[in-house]
Amino acid sequence: MHIHILGICGTFMGGIAAIAKQSGCRVTGCDANVYPPMSTQLEAQGIKLIEGWNTEQLDLKPDVFVIGNVVSRGNPLMEEILNRNLPYTSGPQWLAENILQPFASRASSVRRCAGAETGTPKWVLGVAGTHGKTTTSSMLTWILEYAGLNPGFLIGGVPQNFGISARITESPFFVIEADEYDTAFFDKRSKFVHYHPRTAILNNLEFDHADIFADLNAIEAQFHHLVRTVPGSGLVVSNGREESLGRVIQRGCWTPVEKFGSDDGWNIDTNEQVSLNGKEQGTLLWDLMGEHNRMNALAALAAARHAGVPVEHGLAALAEFKNVKRRMEVRGNINGITVYDDFAHHPTAIATTVTGLRQEVGKARILAVLEPRSNTMKLGVMRDALPDSLQDADLVFCFVGNLDWDAADSLMPLGNKVMVVDNFGKLLDAIVSSARSGDHILVMSNGGFGGIHEKLLERLQN
Repeated sequence: MHIHILGICGTFMGGIAAIAKQSGCRVTGCDANVYPPMSTQLEAQGIKLIEGWNTEQLDLKPDVFVIGNVVSRGNPLMEEILNRNLPYTSGPQWLAENILQPFASRASSVRRCAGAETGTPKWVLGVAGTHGKTTTSSMLTWILEYAGLNPGFLIGGVPQNFGISARITESPFFVIEADEYDTAFFDKRSKFVHYHPRTAILNNLEFDHADIFADLNAIEAQFHHLVRTVPGSGLVVSNGREESLGRVIQRGCWTPVEKFGSDDGWNIDTNEQVSLNGKEQGTLLWDLMGEHNRMNALAALAAARHAGVPVEHGLAALAEFKNVKRRMEVRGNINGITVYDDFAHHPTAIATTVTGLRQEVGKARILAVLEPRSNTMKLGVMRDALPDSLQDADLVFCFVGNLDWDAADSLMPLGNKVMVVDNFGKLLDAIVSSARSGDHILVMSNGGFGGIHEKLLERLQN
């Protein structure tokens, strides 16, 4: 089977490409911008990449075009696929029908990859939530791996215990980061409704993705669609501190529910003692910082236990867990100044990250560097929450690009500790001139941010 992926350089679609290749498919793909690191990862796997959306790609004559949600109507290649009535599907649907439930569409005329022809449905462990999906998925995958279960996985980041973001194995277990973002331009359901998890983690739920959801209720409805797909013999692991998730469960749930972060479920005290329904299970011993990671750990332990991994084995695995790249990742230390890279781009995630670092470094100065570039942030939906999210930082540097709102005005409550800059060179100058030995520079963005981490380290060295 030959698949051609439109939008192949995104983390999710790049993971689909890797899994398809490992499953015996011939894989090619295209994207608007083909560049490292995803391009080099894919090319190293023998996957041919094409830059742009030229219609000459139709001459490749794949069995099916797999469409990423970056592709919209008006895209010249997509328009020609539609005009010629060529077979196409979404990434989540392709994954479901070929890997997760390989007999889900027996009537399909599209040939499957060799590895999926004789496959059996996977025990899918899906991790959903506004925050923490990548980290929790990585924890859960590592626990299963540590227990010898050899899971397959598709994660929206690179777990450092594995060094790759996706793989397929012969194991029945498959961990997937279950994203609530829409599937494709022709399928506006959340991606996660395609996965049919047997074990579902609901980590948290806030308003986000303002470009596709009108309000929190709209997202809660999608989460309930996910809950409806979990079988009665499965398990829903839900954050007991989240009222929004409580409302989702109250809409109807036909599956056992285990809460975490509450006394009537999984919990952890200040001495890192993990308990289940008030009974001690063991101690969490690791190097990760922040309450959010402790909650992530509880969710991962509960899901792994459902898959047959005893809690003590899960705790032993977490003691050897290496955090995901771009999650409080230390990029370097120059002259006593530490530079971190973090993916935080929502006010809650920003606050959690800054607070976690504050708890770790005590009274040392934190220089928070923020690029508000997500679709939700660009629309300004969360601008009023930004000042409070940055309160624990000593200095704040905000780099503005194409914003529809006045960042300087919104951040005014932070007073003279904030600087809003619209020029990248001036941003570097301001940070370097302000930094001194003992400082912690926390860079937060969900993009590449112009390679700011390496440039800061180089400037600090000089």
